[in-house]
Amino acid sequence: MKLHEFQAKELFADAGIPTPDSQLASTPDEVVAAADEIGYPVAVKAQVQVGGRGKAGGIELVENAEEARAAAESIIGMDLKGIHVDRVLVEEAVDFVNELYVGVTMDRGEGKPVAMVSTRGGVNIEEVAEEDPDAIVREHVDPAFGMHPYQARKAAFEAGVDREIATDVASVLQTLYQLWDDNDGADAEINPLMVTSDDDVIAADAVFNVDEDALFRQPKIAEYEEDTKSDDPLEQKADEYDFDYVRLDGNVGIIGNGAGLVMTTLDLVDHYGGKPANFLDVGGGAKADRIANALDMVFSDDNVDAVVFNIFGGITRGDEVARGINEALGQFDEIPKPVVVRLAGTNWEEGMEILDESLVTVEQTLEDAVQRSVEYAQEVEA
Repeated sequence: MKLHEFQAKELFADAGIPTPDSQLASTPDEVVAAADEIGYPVAVKAQVQVGGRGKAGGIELVENAEEARAAAESIIGMDLKGIHVDRVLVEEAVDFVNELYVGVTMDRGEGKPVAMVSTRGGVNIEEVAEEDPDAIVREHVDPAFGMHPYQARKAAFEAGVDREIATDVASVLQTLYQLWDDNDGADAEINPLMVTSDDDVIAADAVFNVDEDALFRQPKIAEYEEDTKSDDPLEQKADEYDFDYVRLDGNVGIIGNGAGLVMTTLDLVDHYGGKPANFLDVGGGAKADRIANALDMVFSDDNVDAVVFNIFGGITRGDEVARGINEALGQFDEIPKPVVVRLAGTNWEEGMEILDESLVTVEQTLEDAVQRSVEYAQEVEA
């Protein structure tokens, strides 16, 4: 479960992490009233669960009531990366001299939680990890003992945080870890953790995601559940269909059965020069109607230019999948996006015979299927 920024900041502030004064607002009048009370300058920030809000026009810094109203009228009601904005956070602007990053997540390769610190805050941390992995210091934590103060200080110093603020940054990191641990967190991040000219550190942004399966023992977090449901219509549709779905920013739609198989397909799309548009796992034992629902979902994404269907039959039968594909595509006078299918495993040969090749492109291997779908998507781009 992903908390909104304003919810995560409430959690952080209650734990003692410094956050700017802020108020939630849903109309221009409320924005102006909140800004007047907080004092200018303020930031008006769209409350949607997407990255890159600032570049997309979802965050504006304003100096007076007239600018605050104009920002509110611009942001409230806008479509931000496919999501309707109906609320903003009006927040005290931070006069900063530096931006840091701190975060906590689970390192599944090590089987331990990992706390992270970087002096490259304020930018996409995934890009930093790819371009300059040494810029992020990682400190693994033994969950039986929690994060020791010396570990937090060690991470801050090794990251190159200035001595004047290293102790405060370490304190924020240790508190963030404790919040993550106490609340069954999945990911917790502050990016940026701003440093002021007075050497104060302030959480200017907040990310906190929680394991939904643990909500029964997290009553405070569970209160946020209804309010955290995604505004993304595709993610809402995924909930309705009971699919494991993640929307990405590419144009090759991906459907598979089993998380590992779907992840492999995503990696191959990237390997062959394409950009995945989604992660969609239909699960085991998928029948024809479930396959039809999966295609409906991927076709509903305007960013998708081609679809690759990768099914390995264990419980799932290839003939059932083939019937579902024929049934779904047979409803269209014209197929909205080219579909490439690869079947393997249980009844895959029967499935291949059933597939209507006037509706889909059939490939024998996963590599061929992925390459063909990437080619189709690139042809649309061109």
